[in-house]
Amino acid sequence: MSDPAETKPRSGGVIFAALFLICAALLLSQLGEQAKFSSKAWLTKKMFAQPAFWPGVAVIGMVLFGVVHVIGAWRARAEGAMAEAAFWLRPLEYLIWFMVYVFAVPQFGYLLATVIFMVALAFRAGYRSARMLGLAALTGLGIVLIFKTALSVKIPGGAVYEALPDALRNFMIVNF
Repeated sequence: MSDPAETKPRSGGVIFAALFLICAALLLSQLGEQAKFSSKAWLTKKMFAQPAFWPGVAVIGMVLFGVVHVIGAWRARAEGAMAEAAFWLRPLEYLIWFMVYVFAVPQFGYLLATVIFMVALAFRAGYRSARMLGLAALTGLGIVLIFKTALSVKIPGGAVYEALPDALRNFMIVNF
Protein backbone atom coordinates (compact mmCIF):
# COMPACT_ATOMS: atom_id res chain seq x y z
CA MET A 1 0.00 0.00 0.00
CA SER A 2 1.12 3.52 -0.60
CA ASP A 3 1.69 5.92 2.21
CA PRO A 4 -0.88 8.78 2.22
CA ALA A 5 1.90 11.26 2.91
CA GLU A 6 3.61 10.26 -0.34
CA THR A 7 0.53 10.90 -2.49
CA LYS A 8 -0.26 14.30 -0.97
CA PRO A 9 0.66 17.08 -3.41
CA ARG A 10 3.50 19.29 -2.32
CA SER A 11 2.81 22.98 -2.12
CA GLY A 12 6.09 23.94 -3.76
CA GLY A 13 5.16 22.10 -6.95
CA VAL A 14 3.24 25.04 -8.38
CA ILE A 15 6.10 27.42 -7.74
CA PHE A 16 8.69 25.05 -9.17
CA ALA A 17 6.55 24.41 -12.23
CA ALA A 18 6.03 28.14 -12.79
CA LEU A 19 9.76 28.88 -12.45
CA PHE A 20 10.56 26.05 -14.85
CA LEU A 21 8.05 27.39 -17.38
CA ILE A 22 9.44 30.93 -17.08
CA CYS A 23 13.00 29.68 -17.67
CA ALA A 24 11.88 27.58 -20.65
CA ALA A 25 9.99 30.55 -22.13
CA LEU A 26 13.09 32.73 -21.74
CA LEU A 27 15.16 30.10 -23.55
CA LEU A 28 12.55 29.93 -26.30
CA SER A 29 12.59 33.71 -26.70
CA GLN A 30 16.37 33.61 -27.26
CA LEU A 31 16.44 30.62 -29.59
CA GLY A 32 16.41 32.65 -32.82
CA GLU A 33 19.34 34.76 -31.62
CA GLN A 34 21.46 31.87 -30.38
CA ALA A 35 20.95 29.25 -33.10
CA LYS A 36 20.15 29.92 -36.76
CA PHE A 37 18.20 28.10 -39.43
CA SER A 38 19.15 28.25 -43.07
CA SER A 39 16.06 29.43 -44.96
CA LYS A 40 16.67 26.94 -47.82
CA ALA A 41 16.58 23.79 -45.70
CA TRP A 42 13.00 23.85 -44.40
CA LEU A 43 11.59 21.41 -46.88
CA THR A 44 14.64 19.28 -47.55
CA LYS A 45 16.21 16.31 -45.87
CA LYS A 46 18.88 18.62 -44.47
CA MET A 47 16.43 20.21 -42.04
CA PHE A 48 17.46 17.78 -39.29
CA ALA A 49 21.09 18.82 -39.75
CA GLN A 50 20.36 22.50 -39.08
CA PRO A 51 22.15 23.95 -36.03
CA ALA A 52 18.89 25.22 -34.50
CA PHE A 53 16.69 22.19 -35.16
CA TRP A 54 17.42 19.94 -32.18
CA PRO A 55 17.84 22.77 -29.66
CA GLY A 56 14.50 24.09 -30.98
CA VAL A 57 12.83 20.73 -30.49
CA ALA A 58 14.23 20.51 -26.97
CA VAL A 59 13.22 24.03 -25.94
CA ILE A 60 9.75 23.78 -27.48
CA GLY A 61 9.35 20.49 -25.63
CA MET A 62 10.43 22.17 -22.41
CA VAL A 63 7.80 24.87 -22.89
CA LEU A 64 5.02 22.40 -23.75
CA PHE A 65 5.84 20.08 -20.87
CA GLY A 66 6.25 23.10 -18.61
CA VAL A 67 2.70 24.21 -19.44
CA VAL A 68 1.41 20.70 -18.74
CA HIS A 69 3.39 20.64 -15.48
CA VAL A 70 1.97 24.01 -14.36
CA ILE A 71 -1.59 22.90 -15.13
CA GLY A 72 -1.12 19.59 -13.33
CA ALA A 73 0.56 21.19 -10.34
CA TRP A 74 -2.11 23.89 -10.16
CA ARG A 75 -4.86 21.27 -10.08
CA ALA A 76 -3.11 19.21 -7.41
CA ARG A 77 -1.71 22.13 -5.44
CA ALA A 78 -1.84 22.28 -1.71
CA GLU A 79 -3.25 25.37 -0.04
CA GLY A 80 0.11 26.51 1.25
CA ALA A 81 1.80 27.28 -2.09
CA MET A 82 2.01 31.01 -1.50
CA ALA A 83 3.09 30.53 2.11
CA GLU A 84 5.87 28.26 0.92
CA ALA A 85 6.92 30.82 -1.71
CA ALA A 86 7.11 33.45 1.02
CA PHE A 87 9.16 31.02 3.11
CA TRP A 88 11.60 30.54 0.22
CA LEU A 89 11.95 34.31 -0.21
CA ARG A 90 12.65 34.99 3.48
CA PRO A 91 16.46 34.77 3.10
CA LEU A 92 16.29 37.70 0.68
CA GLU A 93 15.47 39.88 3.68
CA TYR A 94 19.04 39.42 4.91
CA LEU A 95 20.37 40.38 1.49
CA ILE A 96 18.48 43.66 1.86
CA TRP A 97 19.84 44.13 5.40
CA PHE A 98 23.37 43.60 4.08
CA MET A 99 22.92 46.04 1.21
CA VAL A 100 21.60 48.72 3.59
CA TYR A 101 24.64 48.07 5.79
CA VAL A 102 26.98 48.41 2.80
CA PHE A 103 25.45 51.78 1.94
CA ALA A 104 25.37 52.90 5.60
CA VAL A 105 29.09 52.37 6.28
CA PRO A 106 30.29 55.25 4.08
CA GLN A 107 27.69 57.54 5.64
CA PHE A 108 27.92 56.67 9.35
CA GLY A 109 31.35 55.10 9.55
CA TYR A 110 32.31 51.50 10.19
CA LEU A 111 31.94 51.65 13.98
CA LEU A 112 28.52 53.28 14.17
CA ALA A 113 27.05 51.33 11.25
CA THR A 114 28.32 48.00 12.59
CA VAL A 115 27.05 48.57 16.11
CA ILE A 116 23.65 49.79 14.89
CA PHE A 117 23.24 46.87 12.50
CA MET A 118 24.35 44.30 15.06
CA VAL A 119 21.71 45.59 17.48
CA ALA A 120 19.07 45.84 14.74
CA LEU A 121 19.73 42.28 13.51
CA ALA A 122 19.70 40.92 17.06
CA PHE A 123 16.35 42.65 17.60
CA ARG A 124 15.09 41.25 14.27
CA ALA A 125 16.21 37.77 15.29
CA GLY A 126 13.99 38.00 18.35
CA TYR A 127 16.41 39.06 21.07
CA ARG A 128 14.57 41.78 22.98
CA SER A 129 16.29 41.94 26.36
CA ALA A 130 18.65 44.80 27.14
CA ARG A 131 21.35 42.25 28.01
CA MET A 132 21.21 40.57 24.59
CA LEU A 133 21.07 43.86 22.70
CA GLY A 134 24.03 45.10 24.75
CA LEU A 135 25.94 41.93 23.89
CA ALA A 136 25.14 42.52 20.22
CA ALA A 137 26.53 46.06 20.50
CA LEU A 138 29.67 44.75 22.23
CA THR A 139 30.05 42.13 19.51
CA GLY A 140 29.84 44.87 16.87
CA LEU A 141 32.46 46.89 18.75
CA GLY A 142 34.67 43.79 18.96
CA ILE A 143 34.33 43.16 15.24
CA VAL A 144 35.35 46.74 14.47
CA LEU A 145 38.32 46.56 16.82
CA ILE A 146 39.50 43.28 15.35
CA PHE A 147 39.18 44.36 11.71
CA LYS A 148 40.25 48.00 11.94
CA THR A 149 42.80 47.90 14.75
CA ALA A 150 44.19 44.37 14.99
CA LEU A 151 44.04 43.40 11.31
CA SER A 152 44.53 46.95 9.93
CA VAL A 153 41.80 46.55 7.33
CA LYS A 154 41.48 49.83 5.44
CA ILE A 155 37.84 50.92 5.50
CA PRO A 156 37.02 54.50 4.51
CA GLY A 157 35.73 56.78 7.24
CA GLY A 158 32.11 57.79 7.30
CA ALA A 159 30.72 61.12 6.17
CA VAL A 160 29.52 61.70 9.74
CA TYR A 161 33.17 61.94 10.84
CA GLU A 162 33.45 65.26 8.98
CA ALA A 163 31.35 66.90 11.72
CA LEU A 164 33.89 65.98 14.42
CA PRO A 165 36.78 68.20 15.55
CA ASP A 166 40.02 67.60 13.60
CA ALA A 167 41.88 65.54 16.21
CA LEU A 168 38.89 63.35 17.02
CA ARG A 169 38.04 62.96 13.30
CA ASN A 170 41.54 61.69 12.51
CA PHE A 171 41.43 59.29 15.46
CA MET A 172 38.02 57.91 14.40
CA ILE A 173 39.05 57.52 10.75
CA VAL A 174 42.26 55.67 11.66
CA ASN A 175 40.89 53.48 14.44
CA PHE A 176 37.14 53.12 13.92
